Amino acid sequence: LTKTRLRLYLCMPLLPHNIPHISSGQGNEPGDDLTITYKELLHQVCKFANVLKSQGVKKGDRVSIYMPMVIELVVAMLACARIGAVHSIVFAGYSAESLCERILDSQCTLLITADGFYRGDKLINLKLIADDALQKSLCCSVFCLSSGFHILCFHQVPWNPEVDVCWHTLMDGASEDCEPEWCESEDPLFILYTSGSTGKPKGVMHTVSGYMLYTALTFKLVFDYQPGDVYWCTADIGWITGHSYITYGPLANGATCVLFEGLPTYPDVSRMWEIVDKYHVTKFYTAPTAIRLLMKYGTEPVHKYKRDSLKVLGTVGEPINPEAWQWYYNVVGDKRCPVVDTFWQTETGGHVLTPLPAATPMKPGSATFPFFGVIPAILNESGEELEGPSEGYLVFKQPWPGMMRTVYGNHDRFETTYFKKFPGFYVTGDGCRRDKDGYYWITGRIDDMLNVSGHLLSTAEVESALVEHEAVAEAAVVGRPHPVKGESLYCFVTLNDGVSYNKALEAQLKQQVREKIGAIATPDYIQNAPGLPKTRSGKIMRRVLRKIASNERDLGDISTLADSSVVEQLFENRCCAAV
Repeated sequence: LTKTRLRLYLCMPLLPHNIPHISSGQGNEPGDDLTITYKELLHQVCKFANVLKSQGVKKGDRVSIYMPMVIELVVAMLACARIGAVHSIVFAGYSAESLCERILDSQCTLLITADGFYRGDKLINLKLIADDALQKSLCCSVFCLSSGFHILCFHQVPWNPEVDVCWHTLMDGASEDCEPEWCESEDPLFILYTSGSTGKPKGVMHTVSGYMLYTALTFKLVFDYQPGDVYWCTADIGWITGHSYITYGPLANGATCVLFEGLPTYPDVSRMWEIVDKYHVTKFYTAPTAIRLLMKYGTEPVHKYKRDSLKVLGTVGEPINPEAWQWYYNVVGDKRCPVVDTFWQTETGGHVLTPLPAATPMKPGSATFPFFGVIPAILNESGEELEGPSEGYLVFKQPWPGMMRTVYGNHDRFETTYFKKFPGFYVTGDGCRRDKDGYYWITGRIDDMLNVSGHLLSTAEVESALVEHEAVAEAAVVGRPHPVKGESLYCFVTLNDGVSYNKALEAQLKQQVREKIGAIATPDYIQNAPGLPKTRSGKIMRRVLRKIASNERDLGDISTLADSSVVEQLFENRCCAAV
């Protein structure tokens, strides 16, 4: 490992805000668009595959990708796949610390990034974040950069000729012919990190043929994709939804797709429906968070556009509440488009519980039934399988082609996380209810995870970031219901003796979490907690903290608390907080 080399490639220069840059479908700015054919995409993929090979990348090497939603991102990941390299995409909203952690864990030899990009009207300096991540990785003994290291950058950002190399310079001289590397069906295709309940992200590893087969089949059947359809998934490729249902599933079906770089509210809140009309989108896939966000602006922004091309609406990322489902169905789909509410995970590779459009009778808020070959079950705390209407742990009884194969570099963690709690079953970590008609309803996470705007966050990871501040002795993080995001982060912090809680400290703590994890993990509320509710064995009772965060006085049995007076003190502090 001490001989491993890490290189940085800049995907493209940061262009001025008012100049369009390359994107597939629709860029951040209206009028910033690009159409690319399958043949053109193949040529670009082959050229960059040759670039990777010229830089010494070979089958089995790991390549980290930290890029915005532009066509070069798709080119980079497919170029890795073409030569048998394993891509590890890191969401472009993560911090330098999170990027560094993922680079080190996956032992990547390359980092592909961009100077920067605009998210709405906000500039994101990816190159500066990447530089910081590389500097952090250099401080670790795992990586030892040799001399004679060459990279070229653009002048819009700080550049280092010892490290930086230009995408365009290398692509200009590359051949459009590149024979694909032949791989075994179980060779790794990619690693994608998802938050772990221990606080350390898990490198979920998927392999070539099972994953490809499953994403291709689920895409075709769940969206009823037909020739002539135009499909748009609004997710980011930094998440599994973008891997499976922007890149691999649609492209394996030869689908016509829209790739969107911007925000649903920029430059105005009718942006998504303008794009639907512009490209005559027929199959539309988005998150309940986006639906709830747009609901609050009423129906007028939706009704500005026809949307008469729409045939199927999909949701992903978290259970959709019935009110949002009804708005989506009635307002966006004009009561004529079936809604496919899909349940799946980074680990499952593709849909595991889902309706089939126009075939499955819909129930607002239900993921309905299992996909073909998937056999779910509901277990109680003792591991006994429940029959008929019931509620408990959602598990699966047999494997399916698209499921993850391991946690990269830690197979014991894979077995412990997903199989040891209930031997013989795959444990999803989600609670589930089955009604009298056999429909499945996801009730939320049952481990120490939060689902914020469809993104899983580890409470342990956020707590770790908080306690790294010199003022904090202890921290506990829980979820609080949020009308748009689903859940918000509510943090309790116990300060060291002599430290006073104030707004300046609160701002520092929020900034620390942003820097350690990323903007998506920024706490919504931080409450001063002189003490935390603990059992006599010292375990924090997060069940009680969740009640306090939501201002619910019905706490249930708290007889096991070592000091029950702490609870009332926390309620009093909460009432003083701006929540």
